Amino acid sequence: MTPELVAQVNTLVGSEVMSSRSVSGGDFATAYLVEVADGRTLFAKTHQNPPVGFFTTEATGLAWLAEPGAINVATVVGVTDDHPACLILDWIGVGGARSHNGESSFGRALAALHQTGAPSFGRQDGRTTGSQALPNDPCNSWPEFFADRRLRPLADIAARQGALPAPTIDRLLRVADRLGDYGAADEPAARLHGDLWAGNRIVDVDGQSWLIDPASHGGHREFDLAMMQLFGGFGDQAYRAYNEVYPLEPGWQQRVPLHQLAPLAVHAIKFGGGYASAVDAALDQLL
Repeated sequence: MTPELVAQVNTLVGSEVMSSRSVSGGDFATAYLVEVADGRTLFAKTHQNPPVGFFTTEATGLAWLAEPGAINVATVVGVTDDHPACLILDWIGVGGARSHNGESSFGRALAALHQTGAPSFGRQDGRTTGSQALPNDPCNSWPEFFADRRLRPLADIAARQGALPAPTIDRLLRVADRLGDYGAADEPAARLHGDLWAGNRIVDVDGQSWLIDPASHGGHREFDLAMMQLFGGFGDQAYRAYNEVYPLEPGWQQRVPLHQLAPLAVHAIKFGGGYASAVDAALDQLL
């Protein structure tokens, strides 16, 4: 850690940094395990030039997810967007093995989180989320939100950057125009993690699951479940337990490609490769 970052952490946590070492911080941040004088072990991540409001947006999202007490969420200890910008969390000791009981517990907790709801689709503070800074201005309905805050902006970015061919972009916009035709459009806004792939659910040494790195917003609850299936890493027990607590609407499995369109388009924009073909494959199931 740089002396400037050490001083920032000292101020934010109210205790002196005694030691630190580099740990994985994902593909964006530089991260550290930090030991402080009062005995706490913390996780701190930083970036030399983060987007405006990046770390405070993440901290606000974590606090919002933790607010109902429905699911384990990493605890924010300190945050600032002032240079050096950083987010400090309680350390979660990882290394526990996934188990059937643990997956079931996670599914029930996620269902309970979704049931707490959100005041609107989007975010009340309107802050953007994700690497593409997608808009989150509040909407009254899911079709409006998913079309105007996700699919259409992503189609525009993909067109400008040449990340998707014109026929694919045209089909993406066709889906955006007919979201009400796919069923379950009248579901109320759920309190979503918003980026729930397996890397953003960590399992601690006791086998309990914790949420980290959210792109939280009010959205369609099937979106979190579709994101969980995009890269795998969640047991079948999680989906079964979820459905027992908060039964899903008929046809939800057929709508998985619909909800995956946005993250697949983001990956096509960021990484290229086979993700453009994956967008087309999802569209083939919808049109």
